[in-house]
Amino acid sequence: MAMNEKVVIFDTTLRDGEQSPGATMNIEEKLEVAHQLARLGVDVIEAGFPISSDGDFDAVHRIATEVAGPTICGLARANKPDIIRAGEAIAPAASRRIHTFIATSEIHMVKKLRMSGDEVLKAAAEAVKLAKSYTDDIEFSCEDASRSDWDFMCKVIGAAIGEGATTINIPDTVGYAVPAQYGELIAYLRENTPGMKDVITSVHCHDDLGLAVANSLAGVEAGARQVECTINGIGERAGNASMEEVVMALRTRGEFYGIESTINTGEIYRASRLLTRVTGMRVQANKAIVGANAFAHEAGIHQDGMIKERLTYEIMRPE
Repeated sequence: MAMNEKVVIFDTTLRDGEQSPGATMNIEEKLEVAHQLARLGVDVIEAGFPISSDGDFDAVHRIATEVAGPTICGLARANKPDIIRAGEAIAPAASRRIHTFIATSEIHMVKKLRMSGDEVLKAAAEAVKLAKSYTDDIEFSCEDASRSDWDFMCKVIGAAIGEGATTINIPDTVGYAVPAQYGELIAYLRENTPGMKDVITSVHCHDDLGLAVANSLAGVEAGARQVECTINGIGERAGNASMEEVVMALRTRGEFYGIESTINTGEIYRASRLLTRVTGMRVQANKAIVGANAFAHEAGIHQDGMIKERLTYEIMRPE
């Protein structure tokens, strides 16, 4: 694999991350975080869910107006009011995206949406078509993909691509996936959905089993070229895939993955500290990459090795 293949880093700290219990930010705080994400070099900032509240709409609109560099994205369910609101919120951005989604798992379709498979298929296609009237950059997600029927997803994704979706996201919404199976799912969808190899495949993993980063990397190995993640891994329940872990795994193990991100890794720690300050959500000391102990060495054997040669116990430079 050529060393110059790129993975798109889609940061959802301000949308999925902000849904963490206790992580609410006001508009000024969101703007501050968005500017830091731009310095960090993320490709896409999912700035919020505009229909959810006037405050969220205003935050997305201001970020779209004031933050230069990344693509600014607004989330919308697969219905008309959501998409119109998202389209209005992101309008000022030089580069803008609408991310629309609908659940495809049996349990979600029956119990939550109360929709048949055919109705879901139709709603997905119509949502993408409407979103396309606001921007050419459309992301479509099958919510609860890891518990959905694979062949049904092929149909729904095919319909979304047919209407012009440019990124297809396969979320492990409830953190149910395990790496081998999730990688297999990504490979299956790419192989069996017409047009899917012409668009970007994206992964969005939750950490309920502590596997969000491992699942995301399994997705990348299977051909995904966008990873959805958050600073410090914040998010609903146990959180999302941690951006710093995904980025540093790809950087540190570049010879294995052969894939790069555009992230300025020197800005990771600053982003982590800023988010801790504005949300009050502390990072555990033994958290990979950004935890207080991530580069501390207690054991005598480790200290001895470190004094002789840093690489004995450190696989990356703390800087």
